[in-house]
Amino acid sequence: MLKQLVQRSRFPSAAHLARWARVCPGNNESAGKQFSGRTGQGNSWLRSALIQAANAASRCKNSYLAVVYQRLKARRGRKRAIVAVAHRILTAVFHMLSIGQPYKDLGVNHLNQPQKQHLLKQMRSRLEQLGYKVTLEAQT
Repeated sequence: MLKQLVQRSRFPSAAHLARWARVCPGNNESAGKQFSGRTGQGNSWLRSALIQAANAASRCKNSYLAVVYQRLKARRGRKRAIVAVAHRILTAVFHMLSIGQPYKDLGVNHLNQPQKQHLLKQMRSRLEQLGYKVTLEAQT
């Protein structure tokens, strides 16, 4: 995979690299309705390696990519979730090579934390609309 990515100057952004690696989702629109389509043409060798890496990452326990896979699989299906995880892996590799820093797993709770904050805000505003005075305290 690194051999394919050596010439970073060919790709000004991670989106350009994802398009070339065939892990960028297709986007077709007709009459204002959007349809997802095929991933298009590009480097099939790199795509195969990314799909294998995504399959392995989806089976790891307690990792950010496994959580992303599980959430997408529930909504979109197994194959589309694997391609989405491969896209995230490629984006991470692009940024690691550009910045020169090692990969840091965001953890299982990374996606749940903003959701929890949003839920607290939503519940608080709903109770205030019903006429209650709300103060939130963290339970220790």
